[in-house]
Amino acid sequence: MPAMNAVVHVLRDEGADVAFGCPGAAILPLYKAMEEVGGIEHLIVRHEEGATHMADGWARTNGRVGVAIGTSGPAGTNMITGLYTAMADSIPIIAITGQAASAKLHQEAFQAVDIVEIAKPVTKWAVQIKEAGQAPWIFREAFRIARSGRPGPVLIDIPVDVAQQIIEYDPAIDAALPVAAVEPHPPRVERALDLLLAAERPLLLAGGGVIGADAAGELAELAELLGVPVQVTLMGKGAIDEDHPLFAGMTGIQTSHRYGNAAFLESDLVLALGARFGDRHTGRLDVYRGERTFIHVDIEPTQLGRVFEPDLGIVSDTRLFLRAMTDLARRRGASRTDHGWASRVRELRRTLTRREDFDDIPVKAPRVYKEINEFFDEDTYFVTAIGLYQIWGGQHQKAGKPRRYQVCGQAGPLGWEIPAAIGVKKAAPGAQVVGVVGDYGFQYLVEELAVAAQYDVPFVLIMLNNEYLGLIRQAELPYDMNYQVDIHYDDHGTDNVKIMEAYGCAGRRVLDPAGIAPALAWAVKEAESTSRPVLVEIMIEREANTPHGPAIDAVREFEPLPAQV
Repeated sequence: MPAMNAVVHVLRDEGADVAFGCPGAAILPLYKAMEEVGGIEHLIVRHEEGATHMADGWARTNGRVGVAIGTSGPAGTNMITGLYTAMADSIPIIAITGQAASAKLHQEAFQAVDIVEIAKPVTKWAVQIKEAGQAPWIFREAFRIARSGRPGPVLIDIPVDVAQQIIEYDPAIDAALPVAAVEPHPPRVERALDLLLAAERPLLLAGGGVIGADAAGELAELAELLGVPVQVTLMGKGAIDEDHPLFAGMTGIQTSHRYGNAAFLESDLVLALGARFGDRHTGRLDVYRGERTFIHVDIEPTQLGRVFEPDLGIVSDTRLFLRAMTDLARRRGASRTDHGWASRVRELRRTLTRREDFDDIPVKAPRVYKEINEFFDEDTYFVTAIGLYQIWGGQHQKAGKPRRYQVCGQAGPLGWEIPAAIGVKKAAPGAQVVGVVGDYGFQYLVEELAVAAQYDVPFVLIMLNNEYLGLIRQAELPYDMNYQVDIHYDDHGTDNVKIMEAYGCAGRRVLDPAGIAPALAWAVKEAESTSRPVLVEIMIEREANTPHGPAIDAVREFEPLPAQV
């Protein structure tokens, strides 16, 4: 069969029933194969970076390997940001690029760029297929690599002459390559349990590795068995329900809770699970490290000791480690009654909060997240990216389930939310999907709204816009004009509602905090009835800032704090 037909059979067998891409001459043999073999839905993007972010959002949602496709030359270079994002956050995707004919690669032919060398620093594997007979096997290996160990992206480059060849391949007798289980070394599990039980004020710290390993159930089981409070990193948000009695918040110098930082500073042992100790989490290492004991569990051996040396390092899949730890604790008859530490954490959580009940106009950002938490349920999928609103989201937005809070944590590309939301919605078509965006990042990759409109992909966008200068005073506006008022922007402002309308999507602008909930209700119904994205643009105060600091003991609060009771 044609080599690309074999590739499509592999893609289907590996679980890729949706692909995101942009056709071009050098990749047309693959598109022809997709048409002939069938079984893969394809969405044509407006920019190849958008394709990688869609594949990224899709993979974060269902745990499978996302697929992005582009042609030769700039298609591949446009994908680099998306590959970097997936690499940074350990998301398994495969980017497929077309390439000029093999004989022309050394002659600076049209769109003949060495994309393999360009992509190597931001992928787990970048490879060019040089012989057509390798095609199905390189794709099988690509899926294995993308899934195994610390998940991540792979790039496969296919010269057009190779793609046009016929090979021997029988999909009926082929199967996915096995992914080796990374199990913990039993003596290290023993030592970890010894240290945990000896500690007076231990914390479990759940990173993105808990989400990626689908280990939330095992995390809660161990925490409840031993009565140990649980914190999350930004990438681990949703690993435990934030209403759980043992939830101890989030530590950090930006995306953090006051009670989370306080609990961390009082802790004497931290068992970190699939967390990489990012700098926005740790802040100054001398404060973060302190005198406390650290146990670091990660599936990637080179993560251990990368930021600081732990007292005990364990190479393991987090799910397998948690199962081994729980089984060992039960065999020992270990259980932890509350000696006051869990109660202390609950007291910190009750008293060290941040205020959200502002009625100010312009709207204060924390009020927006209060409305979001109250309006949407725990099954809603949220997508958010980088900027002040990511920090506010980490501080104020609740997550009740794994994979429901999607955030580009390390790379932080502007514009990630819209294409990622498309990927999330294609992976969970029956779910409510909400993108929380800023007015500036919204303008990056905004063209992907056309993809959502074309393919009937509905979701809600909530924009926090601090561009409004207050040239129209709220006192002059009757309340019933809350959505219709004509806002006057300064020279740097943008009419985002009109941008939505240009793509055939609806939008409303909100000035008063009392109008947020009605606007969200309207947006949900409008998205469902039109099968398109809908925007709720909330004008917030221009000089808004976020609580942050250089260290977890030096976070500056910019808003008045609630009275402690």
